Amino acid sequence: MLEAMGLPVSDAVRMLLKRIATDKALPLALMTPNAATIGALREARAGGLRRFESLDDLRADLCRAGD
Repeated sequence: MLEAMGLPVSDAVRMLLKRIATDKALPLALMTPNAATIGALREARAGGLRRFESLDDLRADLCRAGD
């Protein structure tokens, strides 16, 4: 991908290191998912989620669940 942008890997690494030094932080958020998120991801990958044809259908389902 970097080559397609005309950016050598060495330049990309140099830019990353300069950004880290300037900001004193990584320029991206590193997050570890909790157990609930991991469970939801597994359920989604297994096809265990409901699908809706439209936003209106989703809203109607959410309203029914709230009753």
